[in-house]
Amino acid sequence: MTLPNLLAYPDPRLRAVAAPVVAFDGGLGELAADLVAAVEAAPAVGLAASHIGVLRRVIAARPPGGAAVRVYVNPVIEWASAETMVNEEGSVSMPGVSAEIERPRAVRVVYSDLDGAGRVEEAEGFHAAVLQHEIDQLDGLFWIERLSRLKRERLIKRYQKLGGRSAPLAILPP
Repeated sequence: MTLPNLLAYPDPRLRAVAAPVVAFDGGLGELAADLVAAVEAAPAVGLAASHIGVLRRVIAARPPGGAAVRVYVNPVIEWASAETMVNEEGSVSMPGVSAEIERPRAVRVVYSDLDGAGRVEEAEGFHAAVLQHEIDQLDGLFWIERLSRLKRERLIKRYQKLGGRSAPLAILPP
């Protein structure tokens, strides 16, 4: 399998809203396999399909405890805790920079599996932040939009100094 290319900031597709999946077919299975392979090959704990230029509501994320990468189709945050926490976040689409982002400590995510069966997952801590980060991506909200304007501008300048570019980056196996 050839690994998909990752989009690099500021590609406009990183801020596009992904369309819901309606066909649970072989094409979805191929997309899921590509996402899982990309997560396993990249220094990532999660990826949204939009990271590889596919504007469909699909994410792949590593659950805690070293379990296999899980695929979430049409994920929606049904509930989020009032209690928050801060995590260091970044993106494979903007390598070399990260920032602290405050998010709810726990969430309940409703999604479908690859067969279209409805699922519910409750997550807390870092895994909750990963799911929120990737669902934001599907909603067209690139992670730096969670920063204040000043912090976002500083982060973008740092990224550009590191050689940030807008051409797609290939994910190379480790």
